[in-house]
Amino acid sequence: MSLAVTGGRLDGEVVGLRVEGGRIVALGPGVDSRPGDEVIDADGMALVPGLVNGHTHAAMTLFRGHGSDLPLMRWLAEVIWPVEARLDADDVYWGARLACVEMIRTGTVRFWDMYWHAGATAEAVEDAGLRATIGAPLIDVGAAAGKGTLHEAAERSLEQIGGARELIAPALAPHAIYTVSEPSLRWLADTAEERKLPVHIHLSETEDEVARCIEAHGVRPAEYLDGLGLLGPRTLLAHGVWLGEEEIELIAERRATVVTNPVANLKLAVGRAFPYLATREAGVHLGLGTDGPGSNDSLDLFSDMKTFALLHKHEAGDPAAVSAAETWEIATGRRSPLLGGGDLAPGRPADFLLLRADSPQLGLGDFTAGLVYAASGAVVDTTVVNGRVLMRGGAVEGEDEVLSRALERARRLGLA
Repeated sequence: MSLAVTGGRLDGEVVGLRVEGGRIVALGPGVDSRPGDEVIDADGMALVPGLVNGHTHAAMTLFRGHGSDLPLMRWLAEVIWPVEARLDADDVYWGARLACVEMIRTGTVRFWDMYWHAGATAEAVEDAGLRATIGAPLIDVGAAAGKGTLHEAAERSLEQIGGARELIAPALAPHAIYTVSEPSLRWLADTAEERKLPVHIHLSETEDEVARCIEAHGVRPAEYLDGLGLLGPRTLLAHGVWLGEEEIELIAERRATVVTNPVANLKLAVGRAFPYLATREAGVHLGLGTDGPGSNDSLDLFSDMKTFALLHKHEAGDPAAVSAAETWEIATGRRSPLLGGGDLAPGRPADFLLLRADSPQLGLGDFTAGLVYAASGAVVDTTVVNGRVLMRGGAVEGEDEVLSRALERARRLGLA
């Protein structure tokens, strides 16, 4: 299958783009369509890379608006975990399909997910046409621990997700250091190394988590993970709000990735802002995430870009501390090799967006500033992933059915 985009604007220049076999084969001013191509007339729309959501729990679209004003641990224990105990695969499939519709509409082409019934999420992602790295949350400590051993749960989840393929990559996803025992974390480190799997884990989200780690292990959370062999280039650390200076240097040295989730952290009032300027200075690989739609409550990364930039300008007391250009790089996954983002170029995966460049948000002033400070996901006209057009003219095929089925599942769980 081949695709051609004509008349788009890239870096102020009118260009064409051709796709064959899911990859960009030509891009530039002289590129035109060929016989047999599916053709998109971009008519001056802006051509940009897609966004990468580095941390979410997609199927929690079903939980949107529940427990909205509770602190993190009460929100989990009183609102989330009791309902999650009743989830089935169909709930997760349709919750994840609804998340995919929202991400397609707002320009996300790839995401990292941690949620129950991970095989259902993988099926939903492939049916929707997005890319995702997926792991089931692994827990063997506390009220949310499942039956059987964590080893069995991990093997079962990997079997459900299946092997790495065009749109899906499996991961191991220990929930957090306070919900996974030390022997299990060591086993996960060995398994991840043996099978070359990424590890996706929440870390240093709250001050209490850090204090408990120091009390139990005599070191801070990142140092604890490092001692277990779980800190390396395939490690994704979600949140990192309470990281210390020495931990930041250690994470940079180990080439792990931290994904910051500013909107969810502000909403749950975790007590401070992620130390972005220190991580940037240390050279930490970084991504941006929404967190789940139960805690954000949005999956619109355009909105989260603005929050990220403004929050860290405010923290620094310097409006020049964070630029629009670096914020855009982070949101498109280009500050971390692990996240899978990239520039538009021949040979790269054909994952891109067409934006309404003549919209009020983008039609005036600096384009990148408009992307970060003015735009919402509503500026996305067309979303293409792996050369497949998932949205065109703002319309996603089948979205009405997806919303209807997701509402049915939410009602079943008492959430609607």
